[in-house]
Amino acid sequence: MTGQFSFSFGGDDIDEEEQTTRADPALERHSSATGQQQSSPAGAASAFPVQGKPLLPPTPHGLDWMLSRLPSRVAYNTLAVDLDGKAVVHLPRRELWDVRVQLMAEEEQQEAEARDDSELEPGLGKHDVKTGIYEGGFKSWESSVDLVKVLASEGFSTALAEGPCRVIELGCGTGLPSLALFQWATATAHSGQKVSLDLILADYNPTVLYLVTLPNFIISWALQSRETNELVQEALSADDGELEITPELVEAFKSFLIASHISLSFCSGAWSSEFVELLYSSASGTSHSNGLQTLILGAETIYSPYALASFSDTVLSILQREKSDRPEGRAAAIVGAKKLYFGVGGSLDDFVERMRSLGTTVDTLREEVDGVRRGVVRCVAS
Repeated sequence: MTGQFSFSFGGDDIDEEEQTTRADPALERHSSATGQQQSSPAGAASAFPVQGKPLLPPTPHGLDWMLSRLPSRVAYNTLAVDLDGKAVVHLPRRELWDVRVQLMAEEEQQEAEARDDSELEPGLGKHDVKTGIYEGGFKSWESSVDLVKVLASEGFSTALAEGPCRVIELGCGTGLPSLALFQWATATAHSGQKVSLDLILADYNPTVLYLVTLPNFIISWALQSRETNELVQEALSADDGELEITPELVEAFKSFLIASHISLSFCSGAWSSEFVELLYSSASGTSHSNGLQTLILGAETIYSPYALASFSDTVLSILQREKSDRPEGRAAAIVGAKKLYFGVGGSLDDFVERMRSLGTTVDTLREEVDGVRRGVVRCVAS
């Protein structure tokens, strides 16, 4: 296929299984839930949808629809993130082999209904990115772990009890930064303190959202609730590293979200002005609070010039909208990325320069010099 790009250097993907498993030919035959878009011309170097080519339109996905796509059982592992020696946060992630099983089951169902020439969902083979089709969401990237560490060092683990907070994670994939915030909010709610948290998870591919993003949140809730919830204990007791998803468990999860004042919203499609309008047209009641703290998160989202421009414009639009709509509120973007994306042209320095030229204040929050150099910056509208 033309328009493919693989980062092809060590350390990008922190999923050990994906580092050692070669592409399975059977995993190249499944189309995305909303159809695949045209890829880039032959020879294109961009790792992001090419300007002028068809893109997936911004589309909201309701929680009930997302939950209806869950299988009866999911397998998971946990990633231990060392918060610079102060603590360790364990973030659950659905096993990629389990995602493959669901995809193949869906493919068999589709083939039984109608024969077509569809491919298996991109992202589970040998390519990190397929231009205009799949943007890397099944993998967990190093910069997403950097964001978790920054969120902890900036005090978000305790600040969630201080007032309403809305988090928009752009290009969320496995959702590790938002997952850490969710776990901290869950722990705060379990302790009896008041929480008001809106989590908006956005990824280019809708399949990424229902195959890995949402399952990770359900697994996280289950692991934190197992000591006090008999239903969850039973769902986790069958096999170590697996969660049985029954209708009763789903209803318990939804009830927890309502009782804890935590909302989950999902959106797929390309970043654009229409994408920003969709975010605000579907905003919850909490999002209208004048004292709201809005946090935009992004990890590994600027890996080509076009991606950098699209992401920067979207972040700026949200920051300006927040400043205009809620002058008494607070809004910031925290972005993690590599210093340089070899072969495709994106860089953290270029992002910082562009955001400053657009009138935002940018501060460096973290730098990683071991291995592939990375950094985390904070952007605030001036």
